[in-house]
Amino acid sequence: MRVLIVGATSGIAKECARIWAGKTGSQVEFLLVGRNQKGLESVAADLRVRNPSSKVSTFSLDLADSARISLLETELGALGSPDIALIAQGELTDQELAQTSADALSKSVTVNATSVALFAELAARLMPNGGKIAVIGSVAGDRGRRANYAYGASKAFLHTYVRGMQHRFAGTKVLPIIVKPGPTATPMTTALAVSGKLAPADSVAREIVSGIAKGKKTIYAPGLWAVIMLVVRMIPSPIFNKLNF
Repeated sequence: MRVLIVGATSGIAKECARIWAGKTGSQVEFLLVGRNQKGLESVAADLRVRNPSSKVSTFSLDLADSARISLLETELGALGSPDIALIAQGELTDQELAQTSADALSKSVTVNATSVALFAELAARLMPNGGKIAVIGSVAGDRGRRANYAYGASKAFLHTYVRGMQHRFAGTKVLPIIVKPGPTATPMTTALAVSGKLAPADSVAREIVSGIAKGKKTIYAPGLWAVIMLVVRMIPSPIFNKLNF
């Protein structure tokens, strides 16, 4: 099994990789892409310990550099078609800063939406014979809220983008998947005030890996968030606008 992971140093991505590496009797080839080479090497070393038979390659680059992404496609293509691609890069947005800084808002959209779409399309081109492309979105994309709508809007973009890819690849062996984690305990979320209510990254990763294996088109992790967000989407606007969350 060959697995491409973009944003491989993120908390959820690392836990997913550990699960794939730990599958009994499996020989896994990992293609790890990220911004920090030292961080990638740390992830690679961990995976080699967990699965000594695994092969791990690392590629560091600015994930928003479209020209470098095009060059990377050639490098990855030479290594063979991935069976699974996990597109996991992203960062939390400072909502107040995004409201006043054009640079901050532009960076948020580029990192959380545009670059993710670029890698999703790259992964599809690397899968001429089929494969699964799991894109990490967020429950924040299900409805805009005053507290994080800059971040949430980027995740809503990913929802629609992946839905479009699903329509495009319907009837083929390529399966795009939108993944919507709830608040998860990772280094990215350490500053959140609701830190005590964050789901453990390893349990979220288990649900993601399981959902990918089952070929689900949408994965909420934990699964309860599918119900929670259904309720949130159904709240009438006059009531919703009075809520402060």
